[in-house]
Amino acid sequence: MLGLAESLPAEYHTTFLSFREGDRCDEFLQVVRDAGFGAKALRHDTPHLRAAVRELAVFLRDEYADVLVCHGYKANIIGRIAARRGGVPVVSVSRGWTWENWKVRVYTALDKWHLKYMDHVVCVSEGQAAKVRLCGVEPQKMSVIPNSARLNAFTEVDPSFREKLHACFPSDSAVSRTVVTAGRLSPEKGFDVLIEAAASVLRDDPGAGFVLFGEGEERRKLEERIRELGIGDRFRMPGFTKELDSYLPHADLVVLSSFSEGLPNVLLEASAAGVPIVATDVGGVPEVVANGHSGYLVPPGNAAALATRMTQLLWDSERRRAMGEAGRQRMHDLFTFEAQSRAYIELFEKMIPRAVARAA
Repeated sequence: MLGLAESLPAEYHTTFLSFREGDRCDEFLQVVRDAGFGAKALRHDTPHLRAAVRELAVFLRDEYADVLVCHGYKANIIGRIAARRGGVPVVSVSRGWTWENWKVRVYTALDKWHLKYMDHVVCVSEGQAAKVRLCGVEPQKMSVIPNSARLNAFTEVDPSFREKLHACFPSDSAVSRTVVTAGRLSPEKGFDVLIEAAASVLRDDPGAGFVLFGEGEERRKLEERIRELGIGDRFRMPGFTKELDSYLPHADLVVLSSFSEGLPNVLLEASAAGVPIVATDVGGVPEVVANGHSGYLVPPGNAAALATRMTQLLWDSERRRAMGEAGRQRMHDLFTFEAQSRAYIELFEKMIPRAVARAA
């Protein structure tokens, strides 16, 4: 979101609004302010829906906003009603859905119902667009605007993070090549399948190691399976990290094992960092990974296929290098913030043709 705001022309004034989420929003909003944009933590949140709607509607009117762009189910539900009261059009950015727990599944169902009442829905991939159409959104109210890779995040590589990455393993480990994956530890991410595939890889490759960054409700279950398979010394779960950008360039391979995705940022970032990918052929993944060129695609839920492709790349350094370079070039060609901003400008001009954009 910040990358898009920085790429929009000067006549677009962007303000970032966030629910507090237990003050977890503070760090991001400070980054936004440091970049020169307006930022505000909303005082009201669920379950106080009326107060949240009222606060947002007042803000939109007071700031003379021309359009509200919503990210996420809560923003969609509250934002749609507030935008109507504030008299501005509302855009939802649909990135994908999860089924982490019963509460999230309820919110996902509500979100899908709300989408057809938005003025416009931006889908981050063709794969996500197919799912949004099934929610009843009319084709003329939809656009596909991909996420963008932050290419400048990988222009300078900190070599100390290679040591930190290998420090995830015991000191007597023989790990020399590292597979990295990251994401919320929830069922749709398929990390249980990855663990099975990793066990197969590790049986035949004493130099391979796996690092899974992330937190979530599946942690205990995943850790138990790792113990059962006896791979705990070479399959590590260090938790969530804010420094994934610094770790990625030092990975030999990035893997995604999901059953469902919109357009996964971790794959965009991996390609921007020049790292080859093995990923499941779901959602918008094939729009990021050119199969056989910048990485390999495998069927979801197929641990054997996942293991085979990982093994092939881990034993072939030249192939990894070529695929990594191809992935980085693909990001330059197809997934820049400049291209994304042009698409959003075209959308905004259609939605507010008589207005000079003052606040997005």
